[in-house]
Amino acid sequence: MSRLEDIVSLCKRRGFIFQGSEVYGGMAGTWDYGPLGVELKRKIMNAWWKYFVEDRDDMYGVDAAILMNPRTWVASGHTATFADPLVECKECHKRFRADHLGDFSEKVTREELTSANAKCPNCGKVNWDEVKQFNMLFRTHVGSVSDDSSLAYLRGETAQGIFTNFKNVVDTIYPDMPFGLAQQGKAFRNEISPRDFVFRSREFEQMEIEYFVKPNTWEENFDKLLVDVHDFLENVMMLPVDSIHELDVPEEDRAHYSKRTIDMEFDYPIGREELMGIAYRTDFDLSNIQRESGKNMEYRDKKTNETFVPHVIEPSFGVERLVMAVLTTAYCEDEVDGSSRVVLKLPDNLAPYRFCVSPLLKNKLELMEKAREVYAILRKKYGNVTWDDSGNIGKRYRKQDEIGTPKCVVVDFETLEDDTVTVRDRDTTKQDRVKIIEL
Repeated sequence: MSRLEDIVSLCKRRGFIFQGSEVYGGMAGTWDYGPLGVELKRKIMNAWWKYFVEDRDDMYGVDAAILMNPRTWVASGHTATFADPLVECKECHKRFRADHLGDFSEKVTREELTSANAKCPNCGKVNWDEVKQFNMLFRTHVGSVSDDSSLAYLRGETAQGIFTNFKNVVDTIYPDMPFGLAQQGKAFRNEISPRDFVFRSREFEQMEIEYFVKPNTWEENFDKLLVDVHDFLENVMMLPVDSIHELDVPEEDRAHYSKRTIDMEFDYPIGREELMGIAYRTDFDLSNIQRESGKNMEYRDKKTNETFVPHVIEPSFGVERLVMAVLTTAYCEDEVDGSSRVVLKLPDNLAPYRFCVSPLLKNKLELMEKAREVYAILRKKYGNVTWDDSGNIGKRYRKQDEIGTPKCVVVDFETLEDDTVTVRDRDTTKQDRVKIIEL
């Protein structure tokens, strides 16, 4: 199992992920994606969109605003229930999420912390104040006056942007039931104690589907979507099957809107943690919107003219947690020719670059010109191709291994004679001669 510190180090060293605002000392719970991280993240998001939206005829996309009418969060229950247990150490006055101080539930009390001898991570003392509920919605103000009339929130989830557009979609394209609406985008949660690299942060991206079904068909549709989730994780993201685990969440631990939730957990370097979840939200959201807005959220069946408020199944993915799972799976340390190396064995469809093109020697004009010609051909054909002529060829291989490039293409003197190049495989380090036109 790879160590978290090794993955964090690689991400910084090779331009995948940086601490947010690092030049000013950083900002907890925020992360910036560098050139390679952006490529990896976008490939994951594009693969998700293709699998769940483009390759299906029952899915449609939306892209709702981050700032929404604050009544949205009243109707959804976020202003009342979107909270984590907060506790303050009375010795050093540092604040922590109480249930993360040990094996505690989200309803943990001060008495439980004290009897379990839960020590302050900062000062090591056991002297806790009362546990309080801390709402995680980020507050802001819209307009020129900062008072209660201008109060707004940064969205705590992308799902509500889908629900508020349900009627718009039905009125404009009137899709057959069942159908899903998908959205990718930023969400914000004022985490008490962001931790574990990008796993738990204050600003992150979600990929969510709200799948609208007839009330009496939710179980069969839930099961179908669960199969699709496994297929995507195992055969598109190429995560190892034995590292993915289903947790049927008990009623007392489910979100307030859920009648059934299955968390897909993954074996991260930090332990087994939630990767994504699929929840049966009943008609909770649409009925709340109907009550709060006064607008009819019923769907009329095209064949029977039956009207009903649809029930909803929600597969919800956190992009950063999926990035971390992919990196965890890909990170590897092995030995080549008697020396150790770090290699990211990323799937070809997720690797930031598919090929790296190099001249054997950068001080030979004829090799440079031919290599540039090969680079242009591959760049036009595949797009995600990089160039490297720094250092010797061995160092270039090691660099490309670390960033996960599947194939290195080297132009040498033999290339000038027969238009073949050396293609070196990242995982096996095997080298083959291949015709340029066959690449």
